[in-house]
Amino acid sequence: MHGHESSDRSIVPKNPPNNAGQPAAEAGEGRERAKGHLPQHTLPIGRRAGPGRPCALERIRQAARRDRRQRFTALLHHITDPERLRAAYSALKREAAPGVDGETWQHYGEDLEANLQDLARRLHRGAYRAKPVRRAYIPKPDGRLRPLGVPALEDKLVQRATSEVVSAIYEEDFMGFSYGFRPGRSPHQALDALAVGIWREKVNWVLDADIQAFFDTLDHGWLIRFIEHRVADRRVLRLIQKWLKAGVLEDGKRTPSEVGTVQGGSISPLLANLYLHYVFDEWAQHWRKTCARGAVIVVRFADDYIAGFQHRGDAERFLADMRARFAAFGLTLHAQKTRLLEFGRLADQNRRRRGLGKPETFNFLGFTHICGKTRKGWFTVQRQTMRQRCQAKLKDVKRELRQRMHQSIPEQGAYVRAVVLGHARYYGVPMNGPAITAFRVAVGWLWCRTLRRRSQRHRLPWSRMQRYLTRWLPPATICHPYPGHRGFLPT
Repeated sequence: MHGHESSDRSIVPKNPPNNAGQPAAEAGEGRERAKGHLPQHTLPIGRRAGPGRPCALERIRQAARRDRRQRFTALLHHITDPERLRAAYSALKREAAPGVDGETWQHYGEDLEANLQDLARRLHRGAYRAKPVRRAYIPKPDGRLRPLGVPALEDKLVQRATSEVVSAIYEEDFMGFSYGFRPGRSPHQALDALAVGIWREKVNWVLDADIQAFFDTLDHGWLIRFIEHRVADRRVLRLIQKWLKAGVLEDGKRTPSEVGTVQGGSISPLLANLYLHYVFDEWAQHWRKTCARGAVIVVRFADDYIAGFQHRGDAERFLADMRARFAAFGLTLHAQKTRLLEFGRLADQNRRRRGLGKPETFNFLGFTHICGKTRKGWFTVQRQTMRQRCQAKLKDVKRELRQRMHQSIPEQGAYVRAVVLGHARYYGVPMNGPAITAFRVAVGWLWCRTLRRRSQRHRLPWSRMQRYLTRWLPPATICHPYPGHRGFLPT
């Protein structure tokens, strides 16, 4: 072996650095240990070995950043670090529903240190077993039910710690136009990046695509091969395989999983990002650099993504090539939800010239995107709350208020206040003021209706109801700046 032996056992490159700017496509052979002077021991989360010396996860990030082809052979000791497991436990929701084992956050914490030590020992000797997830359903905006999985508490805890460690590696590889479930990124950054991209680039066509049942059709074999590009620790790979194959428990019957990843686990968003990074992101970045004749923008949030094109021919070729690309990895596009529409600063006048109506709209991250104009007549991307999302939320509020019908006014007021505030904090974007104001008014009427039904002869005049609304319902305010006024990330 040539060179100095690495002082951090989690860092082993497979080849000398070639092109640090490009993520690895295939694994190589003949690995050598990395040269350097990294600390020998592992440091707890957030602590430093001394002045100017980074913590364990930061060392991993630095190594991943230096060499995009580097593979990490010893990561389990970072996952089983007592302080990391303790932090993962503290980050779990205290009132979350228990999994198949019935273990709750409070009961597990009664003897926390002993439980964490036992968990770490089982992880080290390979005795840890993933339990099947408990199936649960939540309503979707279109009236259907979305299947979710409720993992056991220890599975959630270990998944969270594993996700934190593996993310430290892959955050250096993920593309700038990927925003979903990544540290320091949010849906509003994705929305801003899309709006600014349509403004600044010559976007005339938008591809609104939807992957059909993505989380149910994700191929386990391909996923493990993708993870192996960067993770060479067989124990971590086996951990992930255990979660993938744990299956689902529904009505007392366990169904094993051969494909897909159950939504609801702490590791699922990372696995989804990882799969689409190799299947879509790297391919899309290469395609727009080598095949596009005009401007191309891409914004992805988890399995939802929008692509904008200057030329229709580019958009049609991109869609055809993407279908073939997805088919090779077990994915398909939803036939009814995937469409190409004319959208951009020239869409309105081009469609009028051809005798067509207004430009079509598309939905992304809860907003309907519209070709609009500013007060000065300049083109802008107007974003309004999706009608289906608003109606679904009001149905939930109506149902919840019925259950709270006989609570006191302050208790009901605290609930409706939280609803209106939460709605405005997400949907309060510029030019969406009328929609969030209408939502506030609708919540007020639902509350009034509930209070008047508490007895057959209600004695609630509108003047008193107005005092309740003034006291408990905050005004609908815009909470977010205009796109471009805050820093946005590449598209």
